[in-house]
Amino acid sequence: MAEVRVIDHDGKQLGVMPTRQALTVAAERGMDLVEVAPNSDPPVTRITDYGKFAYQRARREREARKAQKTTEVKEIRLRPKTGEHDIGYKMRDARRFLQRGDKVRLRVIFRGREMAHMELGHQLLAKLAAELQDVGTVEQMPSLEGRTMNLVLAPLKAK
Repeated sequence: MAEVRVIDHDGKQLGVMPTRQALTVAAERGMDLVEVAPNSDPPVTRITDYGKFAYQRARREREARKAQKTTEVKEIRLRPKTGEHDIGYKMRDARRFLQRGDKVRLRVIFRGREMAHMELGHQLLAKLAAELQDVGTVEQMPSLEGRTMNLVLAPLKAK
């Protein structure tokens, strides 16, 4: 017969006892025997009202999800020949995303003969990273993946 460590509903330890005896003790008190730490040796059980236990666990999980911060990766697509005015708009959007706490992926897409001038994309990404350094840091240096060059910026930590 397997043995379990039993904890009373008040938090007082009742010791290690056979599972059947622990179930009997819980039934005498009009409560349930709930396994709270199955991986310990011996497994830890608690004498409690299962409905209340399940409700509290669900509530804790809901609070943990609410407190969790999810970061999104926003993408801004450019070309080596993108005009200065258009780059200004894209910069404004990138700055807004970084201030909001999202990561930003700047992507320069090369087409046709533009592939012969990769340095233009590299210069463009370096310029954008320098202009956004007050709100973001470079998380991933410019890298070439096929016909696109990527740079990932992460928001600065709030002071």
